[in-house]
Amino acid sequence: MAIARLARLGRQAKRPHGLCIKMSAVAILGLCFIFVWSMFSSPANSVTSQRESFDDISEPVAANTKVTNSWIQSQEKRPQKHNQEEDKKAKLESDLEKKDEKKVNGSVSVSVHKHESKKKNEKDAKKVKHNVKSPNEETNEKTEIDDLENENDEELEEGLVVDGKEEEFNSEGEVIVDTEGNDNLIQQENEESVEKVEGESGGSTSTGKKRKIKGPVFYPKSHYSWKLCSTRSKQNYIPCIDIESGTAKFLSHRHRERSCPRSPPICLVPLPHAGYGPPVPWPDSKSKQILYKNVAHPKLAAYIKKHNWLVEDGEHLTFPQNQSEFKGGVLHYLESIEEMVPDIEWGKNIRVVLDMGCGDESFVASLLDKEVLTLSLGLKDDLVDLAQVSLERGFPTVVSPFGSRRLPFPSGVFDAIHCGGCSISWHSNGGKLLLEMNRILRPGGYFILSTKHDSIEEEEAMTALTASICWNILAHKTDEVSEVGVKIYQKPESNDIYELRRKKNPPLCKENENPDAAWYVPMKNCLHTIPSSIEQHGAEWPEEWPKRLETYPDWLNDKEKLIADTNHWKAITDKSYLTGMGIDWSNIRNVMDMKAIYGGFAAALTQQKVWVMNVVPVHAPDTLPVIYDRGLVGVYHDWCESFGTYPRSYDLLHADHLFSRLKNSCKQPVSIVVEMDRLLRPGGWAILRDKVEILDPLEGILRSMHWEIRMTYAQNKEGILCAQKTSWRP
Repeated sequence: MAIARLARLGRQAKRPHGLCIKMSAVAILGLCFIFVWSMFSSPANSVTSQRESFDDISEPVAANTKVTNSWIQSQEKRPQKHNQEEDKKAKLESDLEKKDEKKVNGSVSVSVHKHESKKKNEKDAKKVKHNVKSPNEETNEKTEIDDLENENDEELEEGLVVDGKEEEFNSEGEVIVDTEGNDNLIQQENEESVEKVEGESGGSTSTGKKRKIKGPVFYPKSHYSWKLCSTRSKQNYIPCIDIESGTAKFLSHRHRERSCPRSPPICLVPLPHAGYGPPVPWPDSKSKQILYKNVAHPKLAAYIKKHNWLVEDGEHLTFPQNQSEFKGGVLHYLESIEEMVPDIEWGKNIRVVLDMGCGDESFVASLLDKEVLTLSLGLKDDLVDLAQVSLERGFPTVVSPFGSRRLPFPSGVFDAIHCGGCSISWHSNGGKLLLEMNRILRPGGYFILSTKHDSIEEEEAMTALTASICWNILAHKTDEVSEVGVKIYQKPESNDIYELRRKKNPPLCKENENPDAAWYVPMKNCLHTIPSSIEQHGAEWPEEWPKRLETYPDWLNDKEKLIADTNHWKAITDKSYLTGMGIDWSNIRNVMDMKAIYGGFAAALTQQKVWVMNVVPVHAPDTLPVIYDRGLVGVYHDWCESFGTYPRSYDLLHADHLFSRLKNSCKQPVSIVVEMDRLLRPGGWAILRDKVEILDPLEGILRSMHWEIRMTYAQNKEGILCAQKTSWRP
């Protein structure tokens, strides 16, 4: 008993001592945890501070660009582990920012001024501090535009509106996988998780994530064999407008809306049955004649018999100077417009005009003589479309349906819109077609409508509609010579007048409704407010032409990039394109810049007798309003689809890093090469600038089409390829 009692007393005596040991252990563990936490949190804080400052970080530069020693030394001092943690931190922050910035409305697009305002603080902090030393002219050409290319890469990391819907891009955009010895990494898309839902804009919204795998745009070892497209449209095939379906359901909607095949056509459009001849050089094509066989069509032959301004003369179509759809002549018609509204000064304050429908192109030809750039909109229908004749003559023209979707233009960019005898029912469907004209017309711009023998009902409906959208009718006159009734309306310059309407019908558009969203976006039955802030494009009328070409808009935040783009392409064009590639520019009239930024390439060619279609891809930052403010023309387009024009429309195609920018966007990049073959006339030229790893296999594809490679140049993994299309067909 004594022994048991002593043992119990011993255990009781040890209890306080064991409790102290446990408490001490907990305290020690807590101190260790605090120490470990401080060790890991310190680098993270340093990462944050460095990412906010960006003082020692330069933007990516070309391989041939030399940078300052401070950047190199700072890179050498930074531990490898620190770089990895920084990348992870930056990626996490980028993902969080993208989730916060994601829009709900499917019609909200990305405009350049919104991009600039969102990232203003970041971009101010990211200013490059490096010295560029160019050993030769080609190096200069590359390094001058590095900032612009890097800007595009930054913008692509944000959500962009494509096909009237918003897609969210992965912050990295691509994933490198191990192919276990296979040098050719395969580009794939994991579409199992992609789900389509209906958005507010009427388009479909992608809610799944696409997994991109890095790989070549074109496979070097691939072999191509070509066949002719077997379509009902034959030599006039426009894939996204000519719906090749034999069912009665689709035939009733043929040419009414843009509708592309599920898979882009990988075939070559045949030449006209009678062959294709070199186009008549400018300016004879404008005022005298074109080759009939280049535009031959049965419905065109029937049209010629009913109109005297277009005459078949042997192998040519001629344009008699004394014949026009405007009685009294087109010059009398233009002068009467200026007399009715003296504020309209052709070639000065009126520079960019949209002509609805392609009829008698003497209107466009005469305005060109007055330094007015008129873009003709070919309204594709089942009757006859003269857009191909317009393009063959060398006039800016694009083909597009005009039914329920917006036209591929930004808002408030046309100085005037002309509808001369176009049979468009403006007041039908709630006036949506006229509201679309209101969207793209510049505030204070002019809508010129000339018609013959309007019915009383149509005239009353048009009067009510224009009054409801507050258009001011400046003049209404029936010309005694031409017997044409001309009405000239003006769009309001401020929002004050909208508030004075008794009936708010049509209503004002919602604030989150982007007026610049135009690609596959339905027309809206509402009025967009007039821009009033200096940061918005359209708030002020541009300078008179030609001063407007070199006057950069006040609403553009970063004018330095526009100036750099202009100087860059002027230097390249003067030193290389015009003299060093063997191109006979006297045979070049219709030019397309397939990836325009600020219109610098087009501006560099203004002294040449050419016009340039500036195409801003829908995956790129929205710089198209800048191009229009400079007095140039262009459209939005997705190069994963066919362009809205006839085959053989262009004499020269220019593409600067187009393929490298679209490599993760299009399922079949080779379809872009096929589209280039469709766009270019036999004997036409293509100037392609891109990475050598892209240009090398691209050269093989062009050779398989029997194109002639005129020049190749490569330096530091960048290159130029100049090729000429032949008349070969399989």
